[in-house]
Amino acid sequence: MTSKKLVNSVAGCADDALAGLVACNPNLQLLQGHRVALRSDLDSLKGQVALLSGGGSGHEPAHAGFIGKGMLTGVIAGAVFTSPAVGSILAAIRAVTQVGTVGTLLIVKNYTGDRLNFGLAREQARAEGIPVEMVVVGDDSAFTVLKKAGRRGLCGTVLIHKVAGALAEAGVGLEEITNRVSVVAKAMGTLGVSLASCSVPGSKPTFELSADEVELGLGIHGEAGVRRIKMATADKIVAIMLDHMTNSSNVSHVPVQSGSSVVLMVNNLGGLSFLELGIIADAAVHSLEGRGVKIARALVGTFMSALEMPGISLTLLLVDEPLLKLIDADTTASAWPNMARVSVTGRTRIRAAPTEPLEAPDSTATGGTDSKQMVLVLERVCTTLLGLEEHLNALDRAAGDGDCGTTHSRAARAIQGWLKEGPPPASPTQLLSKLSLLLLEKMGGSSGALYGLFLTAAAQPLKAKTDLPAWSAAMDAGLEAMQKYGKAAPGDRTMLDSLWAAGQELQAWKSPGANLFQILTKAVKSAEAAAEATRNMEAGAGRASYISSARLDQPDPGAVAAAAILRAVLEALQGQGA
Repeated sequence: MTSKKLVNSVAGCADDALAGLVACNPNLQLLQGHRVALRSDLDSLKGQVALLSGGGSGHEPAHAGFIGKGMLTGVIAGAVFTSPAVGSILAAIRAVTQVGTVGTLLIVKNYTGDRLNFGLAREQARAEGIPVEMVVVGDDSAFTVLKKAGRRGLCGTVLIHKVAGALAEAGVGLEEITNRVSVVAKAMGTLGVSLASCSVPGSKPTFELSADEVELGLGIHGEAGVRRIKMATADKIVAIMLDHMTNSSNVSHVPVQSGSSVVLMVNNLGGLSFLELGIIADAAVHSLEGRGVKIARALVGTFMSALEMPGISLTLLLVDEPLLKLIDADTTASAWPNMARVSVTGRTRIRAAPTEPLEAPDSTATGGTDSKQMVLVLERVCTTLLGLEEHLNALDRAAGDGDCGTTHSRAARAIQGWLKEGPPPASPTQLLSKLSLLLLEKMGGSSGALYGLFLTAAAQPLKAKTDLPAWSAAMDAGLEAMQKYGKAAPGDRTMLDSLWAAGQELQAWKSPGANLFQILTKAVKSAEAAAEATRNMEAGAGRASYISSARLDQPDPGAVAAAAILRAVLEALQGQGA
C-alpha cells in the first residue's frame, strides 16, 4: 500500500514544492523553463564567484533553503531522489555567468547520478569558455571498508555550502575556494540512524524494520544502512553512532579525539519529533564532552531530510578559528539557523534556583492534623491512583491523548517520594500548600495546574481554624479557584463535576454537631454518582469539548479520578477510626 502524501500529483510534486518556497521568499526566483531557483539579486553578483548545488528533491530544506547572500547562488532540483537534468544545470550556469560572475563552483553530493549530470554540464559549460569547477562531497562515515563508489554525500554538504558562501562573499577567487572547501570536506563525517524507512510519493516504504530494530548508517534516499541494531535509549544510540564515526579502524572515520574542536550538526531526517531531536542533541553534547571533545558550535534542526524518515544524522567537522569565522559569517539563507557565535563547551548551562521565602508561622501548627494519620491517607490515595493508571488512560483515549492515568500516577509517585523524605507538616495549611507546589512541579498538564489551584486556595481558610466548618470552607475556596481559572462549570463533563457534588454535601459540615463520617460518606457517594453521570454529558470545557459527543460514551477520566481520591481519603480515615 502506498503512503499518503499531501501533493497535487506525484509527477508535479517537486515542481510544486520549489514553487512554494519561491512564492514565500522574495529573495528567490525560478529560472523559466527549468526546475532551478536563483537569488533574486543575481545582478548584484558581478565580479563574484557563483555557487550552484542541487540534487534530487525530497531533502528539504536542502538545497533551495540554503540560497542566499553568504551561501548558495542557486540550486538545480531533480524529481524526488533523482538527479537533476543536465540541461537545467547548464542553464543555471549560463544564467549566473551572464550577470557577470567570474566563475562557477558546483557543489555536488557523491552520488553517481549527480556526479555524471553535474560533471557533464560542467564539461559543456567549459566548452563554451565558462570557468567552472566542481567539488564532490563525500562525508558518509558508515562504511568501515572503502567502497569503489566512495563515501556518500550527506548533511555535511550544508557546511560546505556555508564555507564556500562565506569565501565567495569575501571576494575569494574560484580556484582558491575550490581548494579550501576540498580540504574542509575531508575533515568531516556524518552518520545516520532511523527508526523506519521513508516512502517516495506514489510508492511503498523502501525497507521494513522490526519493532525492536533501528537502521544504522543509512543514506538520504531511503536506502538501507550498513547494519541493524537493537532499539535502545537515545544515550546508547548516540554513543554507538559516535563510536562508529570516530573508530580509527573505520576507513571513513572522522579523526576526532580528546582535545579536538568540532562543529556538531544534529539533523532531523524529516520525521522525528522536535522532542526526540532535543534528547538526541543533549546526548550528543554530553557524549562528546565526556570524550574530551570541545564543541565549538552546535546546529540542531532539519537541514537535509529524507522525506518523512523518522531518524537523525550526526555530523562532526573538525575546526580551527579561521574556519569558525567562515561558519559564523553572515548569511541570508532562510534555512541556516540563527546560531550563537560562541563555544558550546565551557558555558554555564544552569542558573541557581531562586531562594524560597521563609514560611510564616502557622497558628494551627500545634494541635493540627496528626502527621502519621495524614501519611496513611496520602499513601492510600497514591496506591489508588497507581492502580487506576491503565483504566484512566483507556477512558482518556476517547477524548484526549490517553495520558490521564499516567498524569495521576506521576503525581502519586511524586507524593510517595516526598513522604520518604520525612513526615509531612502537621499544619493543614502547610500540608495543602506543600502538596500544591509538589503537584504543580511534578504532575504536569492541566490536571496538575487544577489540583495546584484547588489546594492553594483550599489552604487559606485553614490558617485560623481546622474544624469541620473550616474544611467545608476550604472545599468551597478550592472549587471557586478551579472555576475562576479553569473556566469549567458543573455539568461541563470535567473533574469539577465530582468535586462540586462532594462540595455540596460537605456544606453540612458547617452545621453545629455535624458528623464527620456520615457527611463525608454521602459526599463520596455523590462524587461517584456525578462521575458516572458525566458519561451522558456533552463536554463544555477541556480537550474533550473539541470531540463529538457521540464519541464520548465513557465517564470523564478526571471526574473518575477525583471521586476515587475522595473514596481513598474516606476509607483511610475509617481504617484509622479517626
